[in-house]
Amino acid sequence: MQKLLSVAIPCFNSQDYVHRAIESLLPGEEQVEIIVVDDGSTDDTSKIAEKYIEKYPDTVRLIKKENGGHGDAVMAGLNAASGLYFRVLDSDDWLDKDSLIKLLAVLGEMTDPEKAADLVITNYVYEKVNEGRSHPINYRKTLPVGRLFGWDEVGKWAAGSYLLMHSATYRTELARNSGMKLPKHTFYVDHLFVCYPMIHVEKMYYLDVDLYRYFIGREDQSVNEKVMLSRMDQQLKVNRLMLYELDIDSITNKAKKEYLYYYTEIVTQATVSFLLRLGTKEDEQVMQSFLDEIQNNRPVYYEWILQKPFYRHTIGPIRKLPHWFAYPLYRFCYIIARRVFGFN
Repeated sequence: MQKLLSVAIPCFNSQDYVHRAIESLLPGEEQVEIIVVDDGSTDDTSKIAEKYIEKYPDTVRLIKKENGGHGDAVMAGLNAASGLYFRVLDSDDWLDKDSLIKLLAVLGEMTDPEKAADLVITNYVYEKVNEGRSHPINYRKTLPVGRLFGWDEVGKWAAGSYLLMHSATYRTELARNSGMKLPKHTFYVDHLFVCYPMIHVEKMYYLDVDLYRYFIGREDQSVNEKVMLSRMDQQLKVNRLMLYELDIDSITNKAKKEYLYYYTEIVTQATVSFLLRLGTKEDEQVMQSFLDEIQNNRPVYYEWILQKPFYRHTIGPIRKLPHWFAYPLYRFCYIIARRVFGFN
């Protein structure tokens, strides 16, 4: 019998925490396929997975491959997935047991094609373990709860509320046939994982549970601010792929197109923020050159951003206000937003 859900766990030297990710999925073992993707680890990651395979041979699988980076590991998991739906669980994160059981109950109803969603959306929680606090992200003000809906029923997205990889469970066939290309040896491809399939999404379902627990706190973590600032080349690469490789302009549904524009804007704002956060004249010049590039190559999208009022975006002030005023203001607003929304 086909499993309801395939979960890929991309791993690189994850021996210290991958057991927690696997354990969090075992409450649904009869309906969950766990795919551990060892992306060229040099520690005992594979040995840990093999021990789980011995105990749960019908649930846990292991893919061992040469190192290709997070996106390449995600693609390996997707290509191997046999479940009806597919999602990703990073090896240092975990899923909430009760929420997983509720998700599987919903997916069980979706074996009927008439009741199937292309995308099932759940909440995620920033778990700042070192600080002893959590910050949940939900979509109650934006999405209908507990039923199928289309893009025309999606409401206004609140500031800081958008769909990340952590909130997305895609129909496997749709994700696999979406034309998704995640570059090798590149961080921050989570945004592409969300956007490629979303272009093809028509029917959605929002299950209002805090499923995904997103660990924040390791010094070597890709979303650690210092690490992100050191990888600006990869942030820019992913941002450019979203701008130039995703065929957003061909989307006819206005609400879907607006959301993907909005998501691309958020990633662009992050790029601008990090370049300004670095604080050098050279980085400021890179930032301005990047915005010039968008203005020249994606003028429709660029004008869409600038038409929004200042309080709804931050690109406009950077372009229209004096640098001596806009840059310090932007850096200050970034610090405030980081505290309010709990990212990094």
